[in-house]
Amino acid sequence: MPVPESQNPKSANANGKAVEVTAPGAVRIRRALISVSDKRGLVDFARGLEDLGIKIVSTGGTAKELSENGVKVTPIGDYTGSPEILDGRVKTLHPTVHAGLLAVRDDEEHVAQLNANGIEPIDLVCVNLYPFQRYANRRGVSDEEILEQIDIGGPTMVRASAKNFKFTGIVVSPESYDAVLEELGEEDCTLSLETRESLAVDAFNYTAQYEAAISQWFNERTGNVPDQFVRVYEKSIDLPYGENPHQRAAYYAEVGSRTDLLSMVGQEQGKDLSFNNLLDLDSGRRLIEEFELPCCAILKHNNPCGIAVSNSVADAYGKAMATDPLSAFGGIYVFNREVDGALAEQLIEHFIELVFAPSYTPDALRIFGQKENLRVMTNNERRIWPVTDPDLRGVRGGLLLQDRDVDIDPRDAMQVVTQAHPTEKQWGDLLFAWRVCKHVRSTAIVLARDLTTLGIGAGQMSRVDSVKLSVKKARTSLESAVMASDAFFPFADGPDYAIKAGVTAVIQPGGSKRDPEVVKACDDAGVAMVFTGRRHFRH
Repeated sequence: MPVPESQNPKSANANGKAVEVTAPGAVRIRRALISVSDKRGLVDFARGLEDLGIKIVSTGGTAKELSENGVKVTPIGDYTGSPEILDGRVKTLHPTVHAGLLAVRDDEEHVAQLNANGIEPIDLVCVNLYPFQRYANRRGVSDEEILEQIDIGGPTMVRASAKNFKFTGIVVSPESYDAVLEELGEEDCTLSLETRESLAVDAFNYTAQYEAAISQWFNERTGNVPDQFVRVYEKSIDLPYGENPHQRAAYYAEVGSRTDLLSMVGQEQGKDLSFNNLLDLDSGRRLIEEFELPCCAILKHNNPCGIAVSNSVADAYGKAMATDPLSAFGGIYVFNREVDGALAEQLIEHFIELVFAPSYTPDALRIFGQKENLRVMTNNERRIWPVTDPDLRGVRGGLLLQDRDVDIDPRDAMQVVTQAHPTEKQWGDLLFAWRVCKHVRSTAIVLARDLTTLGIGAGQMSRVDSVKLSVKKARTSLESAVMASDAFFPFADGPDYAIKAGVTAVIQPGGSKRDPEVVKACDDAGVAMVFTGRRHFRH
């Protein structure tokens, strides 16, 4: 219903209209300022306000859109007495606007100044900002075009309204329109203090995200590690618990990130994702992306316990499972090809936490349905994780930042340091093991043959202990196997132990002062050794 002007003004402003001293409770909405780039739901929202008798002030393209759809608006220039200038760069940066937004209406002096200057308060602001991030992420957009998408007046209005939430409502998202209109319709054109405070929280989060995107764009232009690292993360899902049941947990996705762990990922069935599921899934996705051939990786406790590539994903699964079936119990299974019914039948024979693949046949989904708790995830993400995105680790009160370890070390940059040279088959296995090795927790040792892991030693404090563990884990003969080490061998004991177990070729970074001793141990046994010149710790 129409909103009546005050019948008992305490004073009159220069236009003969009254602004009353008002306590910060439910605020009656008489005037709204609307200025949006995202015009979803705009016309319906404005019509709803108009039907309630709320006067609308608007700017530029928003005013044009509303007028063309029959909504009566007051142009911002008529409200302020000043025209929009500088191609719209300056339109709401005006004392009339910001006094109307920021006046503390239970302060008699503020109210007196409004009336003395003929300023009419703005009770509700609906603003969203220029699409900076969308432009910044486009290819072929010039710097000048991107800079023009840095909104100035919009964030100022949003922050002013949110700061003064006791008297002004702020709406930044089209998703809020229906709820705001519903409350206004049910509560005689008033918004509660609780609602306005909640909207203010959304508004400050919104401007923080916006400023973070601008900061990120400028920092990335330098190509340096920034002095200040600004990112905003938004809660994507609540998790049942953390690493342990007594810990609260949630998953947050970086706002504006081109891809994240769960972007374009669907859940076909199963229990809610857990904290540990997501840690393992992150490791599994990084690992599987190393390979283009059909591949299966089985992970447990953030480490691979079996991985293979083959001519079919089913064959790769069988080989990966054979690496360490005991450790695979309760693991997650990651594939880079479609899972069919025959493979699903094999999978449900085991206790599996999660299956992740680009697609499933109807038969596979039907079979998985027999295990209702099994999490079945579909990877629909086809975009590549940008190489420039940094690797982040949270530490107490801080953040460690580094470049992601994504480079694929080329064979022609490696050095054979022994008298024996790897055969072509050994080269294939060495490069396979080397790629796997950088995804294993340090100290990492990987034994492989026929593009399949045979034994994995992870997380040991001593490199020779990792070698011994990898040999112990192997469930088959290690004759003609190869070995990869994520860092140099400080002594010859590690290669000696592996050679005695059957290893015939070794790949490692090199760089130890005892490299000659290590190389001699291989030469004495007729074993080939390759130096990569680069280590791949994963702590």
